[in-house]
Amino acid sequence: MRVNLPARVGRIGMVARWKPVHLGHAAVLDALVARGELALIGVGSSNRYDAENPFTPDETEAMIRRVLAGRENYRLLRIPDLDDGPGWRAMVADLLGPLDLFVTANPYVRDLLGVVYAVAHPVQLLTTERHVAVSGTMVRRAMAQGDAWRPLVPPAVAAYIEEHGLDERFRREFGAATLAPGPRPPVD
Repeated sequence: MRVNLPARVGRIGMVARWKPVHLGHAAVLDALVARGELALIGVGSSNRYDAENPFTPDETEAMIRRVLAGRENYRLLRIPDLDDGPGWRAMVADLLGPLDLFVTANPYVRDLLGVVYAVAHPVQLLTTERHVAVSGTMVRRAMAQGDAWRPLVPPAVAAYIEEHGLDERFRREFGAATLAPGPRPPVD
């Protein structure tokens, strides 16, 4: 169900993996803090460390903070996977509390949280010129190949990743698994 979005809301929330924060994420993060008096930003899969979740919660939060530098109307929350949809919905609703709007591109999350919150797709928050056709999967594959990932992320995120050797660690730990043939995980 498409929600008619007001220009400004009191509390807006979103849970995503943000691994790594890419240009599409940056546009959505900017829109969240611009639209809400308070943006509650959940770092999803905070309890996972694997090829699809190759950055720790601390690293992911640092990337988000760099993108939102100078903004103060947001809070970061760690949201673990529970492998239990109803339990996860209850946990998220408890952690985020009441919201005027929840934002997600994930149909499963939309269906779970649509019974608790008004839900919008992130694209609804963006003007056409802010739409960026990039995904975390694209960035991780480019990073695994050792090339062309920097233009897919904000400069501040690229600098953070390189300063901490996270691209090299990713290639060493997850590069082969990321590039292996087989079913691909959902695009994020």
